[in-house]
Parts: sequence; C-alpha cells; structure tokens
Amino acid sequence: MRKHIFNAGPAVLPVSVLEKVSKAAIDLDGIGISVLEISHRSKEFDAIINEAIELMKELMNIPEGYQIIFVGGGASTQFAMLPMNFLKTKAAYLETGSWAKKAAKEAKLFGEVQIVASSGDKNFSYIPKNFTIPTDVDYFHITTNNTIYGTEIKTDFNSPVPLVTDMSSDFYSRPVDVSKYAMIYGGAQKNVGPAGVTIAIIKDDFLNSKQVTDRIIPTMLNYKTHTEANSLYNTPPVYAIFVVREVMRWLKTEIGGLENMKKINEDKAKVLNDYLDNSKMFVPTVPNKEDRSLMNITFVMQDPYKDLEAAFLDHSKKYGIVGIKGHRSVGGFRASMYNALPIDSVKVLVQAMEEFEKANLK
Repeated sequence: MRKHIFNAGPAVLPVSVLEKVSKAAIDLDGIGISVLEISHRSKEFDAIINEAIELMKELMNIPEGYQIIFVGGGASTQFAMLPMNFLKTKAAYLETGSWAKKAAKEAKLFGEVQIVASSGDKNFSYIPKNFTIPTDVDYFHITTNNTIYGTEIKTDFNSPVPLVTDMSSDFYSRPVDVSKYAMIYGGAQKNVGPAGVTIAIIKDDFLNSKQVTDRIIPTMLNYKTHTEANSLYNTPPVYAIFVVREVMRWLKTEIGGLENMKKINEDKAKVLNDYLDNSKMFVPTVPNKEDRSLMNITFVMQDPYKDLEAAFLDHSKKYGIVGIKGHRSVGGFRASMYNALPIDSVKVLVQAMEEFEKANLK
C-alpha cells in the first residue's frame, strides 16, 4: 500500500509521473535506451529539455525576455551564485526563516547586506509587514515559502529594485506574476521533480545590465554560461530534467494549470487548518492565518500534552503516515502538503489526530 507522504523534501510525486519515469528508466519511448543512458547531446534529450522549458513558460505565463536554466547544487548554491553575479555594492534581504538567513549570510561574502525586516523576534512565526524596500541596492531578495516555520508570502511584491526570490518550496504551486521578478530560483525536490536539479528563471534585462563584469566568476557559477548554452555547457542532470518535464505535463493535462493547482492546495490546507483551529490538543505555530503556508503546516501539542509527541508519531504510523515530524530546530510536527499529495492523505492525517486526541484528552 502506498504511504501518505508528508516529507518536506524530497517530496511526494504524482503516481502517474512515477509510473512513466520508471518505465523510461528501462526504455525511453521504445528506443531501446534508458533515459539514464541517453546523451545530453542527443535529439531525444533536446526534445525533453525544450518541452520542459516551454511547459514551464506556459504554465507560469512567463513573458518574453526571460530564460529558464537547469543547474546543479540546489538552492543553497544559488545563495552564493546570485550575489557573486549581481551584488556590486549592497543588496537587501527579507529575513523570514532559516533559509533566508543562510541566503543573506552567503551574500555578505560579496558585499553589504541590509536586512529590511525580520520575523526572528517571534521565531519566524509571521511574515513581516509594512517594511520599506531600499532603492539604493542591487536587488531585493525574499524567500516566498519557509518550510521549517510554516509561513508563506502569497502575493507578488511591487519592488522599486530588481526582485529576486527563492521559491524552492512553493514553485509551481500557484500562479505568479513573473513580470514583477528579476529572477526566481528553486530546487525541484518539493513540487516539480526529484532532488538533483535546480531551476532559475532569469530576466534578460537583469542578466545583461546588473551582472558584475569586473569580478572573476568561475565558469560554472556564471549565469551566462548556462543561458548561452541552454543548460548544456556540461552534462546536466538528465533524468531529473526528464522528471520535471513529466511533472509539467501532469500539471497541464491532469490538473489543468496553476489556478486549479492553487485551489487544490487551498482545499488541502483548509482541511488541516480547520481541525487545528478547533483542537484542544494540537495548536498551529503560525497564529495569523494569512501568513500560514499552503505547503508546510507546522503545529505542536498544547503544553499539557507535550510528553505525548512521540506517542502520536507512533500512532500516525499505523495509518501509513510518514514525514510529519517537525524540523529538528523547532520540534513539534510539520505536514508538508506539496502539489502531488492527495487531499485524501490530509483527511487521513486529520482522522489520526482526531482519534488520538479523543483517546488522550485530559
């Protein structure tokens, strides 16, 4: 029986995609070669990567003047690659969690970093509001979804300077006004594919006018290396890109686009949030509903029940639930509900919580 997979990443993938990519791992489209064995210079892979790019552009309605590249190293490498390419003097960062802090830390290696606002005073349990984006910076960086703390920025900011975002954990989960961003990047392993490939959507104007030209940038860490070579300067993660293409096909044909995907994700989140807001045992860690992530819902037990956390994890395993233990830095629980997680899995989780609460309520 397939488990109910709430892993924070690598995360659940659509079953139909898993079926297709598992067959392709043996034989790609009847050509007698596994997708793991084809050349990245072959016509077969050329068709795969180009279709993946076109579907990504179509689904997110990416306007002309943007390029999509596939690179390695995860979003964590982008934390350094971004400022290495674009931080000339100063950059601004919004600090909303651990990954945002790590991104700012890497940027400090290349120039001055201004933290425009932070939610660290309350353990990153909210999204800062009413801050001013400085106009004397090379770019403004945000992290839209915070996997560890369960908060999410769901609107597209109007920024007076180039806006850059790490969208790793809510990539392709909802419509985005790409025109407001100079660059969007993210690891694939939450919503759009397996671990091993990182995606960057870069505006041509940003790349051509903002890139630091008097800094020595290693070839593989230079964005132009990858935009000019269509991600084929070196051998890219072929299999991972193939899976991304299949996920994009799934989003288009089985889901019907990002508006539908957003509605599905909202429905899933409502099921769990409605229970949490009325529970006497479990409590959400993000009090403001508008700040709660649709992707990662974090919660803890009320103080009188803290000693039952391990017992609940054992209880949940009886239902085939995996991956709900909270991040080691915050504890409690985290239900990661990425695109491919069925709403039935969320309902099973709520059933397990209801039964545990009924049996243990004091």
